[in-house]
Parts: sequence; C-alpha cells; structure tokens
Amino acid sequence: MTFGLVDTFFVSLLGTEELAAISFTFPVTFTLISLNIGLGIGTSATIARYLGSGKSYLAREFGTGALMLSLLLVGSLAVIGFLTVDPIFRLLGASSEQMVHIKDYMYVWYLAGVFLAFPMVGNSILRAAGDTKTPSIIMAAGGLINAVLDPLLIFGYGPVPALGIQGAAIATMIAWGSGCAYILYLLVHKRQLILPRLLTLPEFRQTSSEILKIGLPAAGANMLTPIANGILTAIVATYGAEAVATWGVGNRLESIASIVILALSMSLPPFISQNYGAGKLHRVKQAYMLCIGFVLIWQLLIFVLMWLASPYIAMAFAEEKKVAELIQLFLLIVPLGYGLQGVIILTNSSFNALHRPMSALWLSILRLFVFFVPISYLGSLVYELAGMFWAGVLANLMTACVAFLWFRHRLEYEQKLHDQNVREVMS
Repeated sequence: MTFGLVDTFFVSLLGTEELAAISFTFPVTFTLISLNIGLGIGTSATIARYLGSGKSYLAREFGTGALMLSLLLVGSLAVIGFLTVDPIFRLLGASSEQMVHIKDYMYVWYLAGVFLAFPMVGNSILRAAGDTKTPSIIMAAGGLINAVLDPLLIFGYGPVPALGIQGAAIATMIAWGSGCAYILYLLVHKRQLILPRLLTLPEFRQTSSEILKIGLPAAGANMLTPIANGILTAIVATYGAEAVATWGVGNRLESIASIVILALSMSLPPFISQNYGAGKLHRVKQAYMLCIGFVLIWQLLIFVLMWLASPYIAMAFAEEKKVAELIQLFLLIVPLGYGLQGVIILTNSSFNALHRPMSALWLSILRLFVFFVPISYLGSLVYELAGMFWAGVLANLMTACVAFLWFRHRLEYEQKLHDQNVREVMS
C-alpha cells in the first residue's frame, strides 16, 4: 500500500496529467496484485496443512510448485497486459496526453509485477511455517527502497537523469526485484522451505491443482474490486483529469486508512476457524461482534482525523487549486463509509473461516455490482462527483446491513446443526 501512496505523492509533484495517468493505472495494477494475493492464500492454506501433519517434504514440494505457478500465471497476465495497454486504458477513459505517461509507467511496471510474485507467494510460505515477522520486514524494506529511489529516479540528481513517471515504475521494479532475490535465498538455502530444483510435470500438475482450488476463488474475489474500480474510474474520467487525479489519490489514502480493518481480516479468520472446529460457536459470535463494534468506532475516529486534516492532505498531493478542492471534498465524505466497508470485509473473511467461500464470493459480487457501482453511477448523474461520493457511502451502508444479517443467520443455522449433532451423539 505504501508503494502506491509514495508513487502517487512524488508523481503528483510532476503535474495533474501525470497524477491522472498514475491514477488510471490503479485498477489494472491491482488486478495483477490480486492474482498474487489469491495464490498466496492458496499456498499458505495448503502448506500449513502439510506442515501441521508432519509432511514437511510435501510442504517443500508444494512451496516450489506455488512459486513456479505464480511465475507462470503472473508472467502470462503481465504479457497480456503489456500487449493491451492501449485498448485497456482507452476503455478506461484515458486521453492521448495521459496515454504517453501511462505507457511509460506500465511497460516497466508489468515487469516489476512479475518480480512481486515471488515475495508475495514466498511470504505466504513463511507465514504457513509460522513466521509472520520476516514477511513484514521484507515488504517494509521494499517500501523503504522504493521511497528512497522514487525522488532520485523521478526528478534526477547528478549523473542520474530525470525519468519522470517512468522513474517511479523503475524504483518499484528495483525494490521488488531485491525482495525477490532475498526471498529465494531465504526459502532455498537458509530455511529450506522449498526444493532446490524445478518440479517435474506430474509434480507440478498435482501441486498446482490443489493450490488453485483455494487460490482461484480467492483471487477471483479480490479481482472484483479492481474491475469495479475500473468502471468507476471510467465514470470519474468524464469529469476531467482533475477528477481522475482526485480519485487516484483517494483510493491510495483509503488503503492506508483501512489498514486496521485489513489486519483484523487476517487475524479474525483463524480464531473463527479454530472455535468453529471445536464447536464453540458462541465464541465465534463474540469475536465477530467485538471486531464489528471495534472497526465501526475506530473508523469513525479515522474519519474525524481525515476530516480535520483534509486541507493539509489536499495541499500535500495537489499543486492545482481545483485538484486540492476535489481531494478535500473526497476526504470530507468518503471516509464516513470506511467503517461500514470494514463490516463487509470482516464478514467476507468470516464466511471463508466458516468454510463458506461461495457466500464470501457472492457477498463481494453483491457489494460491488448490485450496490456500489450502480448506486455510485446514479449518484454521479444526480449530483456529479459529490453525489457519487455520497452514493458510495450509502452503498456501503446497505451492503453492511445485508452482510451483518446474513452472517448472523448463518451462525444461527450452524448452531442448530451443532446442537442437533450433539443430541444425536448423546442419544
């Protein structure tokens, strides 16, 4: 998340057209990142199971297969993206002037995206083995490298030429490439969590099929977000480059503002799964309700802070007065819905923890394509950008209510099944 935010900040210093160009790239780049996230989820779940059962050799084999699979799939998607830059971004509404900057950025970024596959999937292997600290250090170090190189490569210094928006993509590529090299060294030599060779074709088929059973639905659910964001970006583009620049800055600020929600979405599911397996559904309900209450209060505080700081945040990311005004408008409205969005995200991850991935997928579809995109579009027709921002808050409210009631109903059903099983055992 800091990669996108740091890139956006430094590129914003180049001008509105460059800021609008990098804002157009968000839904596309997040699509490739979503594939990495899905493969990481499938990898972690599969390897953790084998390590827990004492089958360490199979765990190493599946770790190797996961890295090979990620390289194959992410590499293929990157090649497709590289060849379709022009039609995809034209479809999103980019102008000819913006396309120049988009091509400079994306042609390099697609190569960087392949380097990202190894750290993301490799970090999932480390987490499956019980190490959550090292992945954080690896990604934080990459973010630091990117932050140091961004101004150097974008604006130039001494013998280093000013590369503009392309410099941001090169900085990202170097940072992720460094992480890629280190994670391979760590997994092969230091931790020996993967095999020091490529898998045979039968081995690769076996490992890939098992990882994809979990990874593909997870990746698909994650990919819905950038698809919906791409549609909304196309709507925003009708209001000009300033509006697109605002939308891009807002999306990246949203990622940072929602970081606690995402942290809970990773820590709540194992707690729910363990208690669900133990038949302690009252603890599942308690944990879910506690987290829902917490995120609503926490994100309300975040909204107040962003509301108070909105003039200063707008000035930091915008040179032009109109862009600054639109960013401030975004910050005065959209963050009000972050707590409601947290309810949706936590409910989604809780459905996965109850082994109901299709419920999680349907909730994502409902949120994005039944509520969020249609209502936001209608809001934009009625009251332009301000209407679109308020409509997004309304869509989150409606989806959060559905998600909360749906999950409570699921818990009641699971409780009835559990009670019935207990009575049958006792009889």
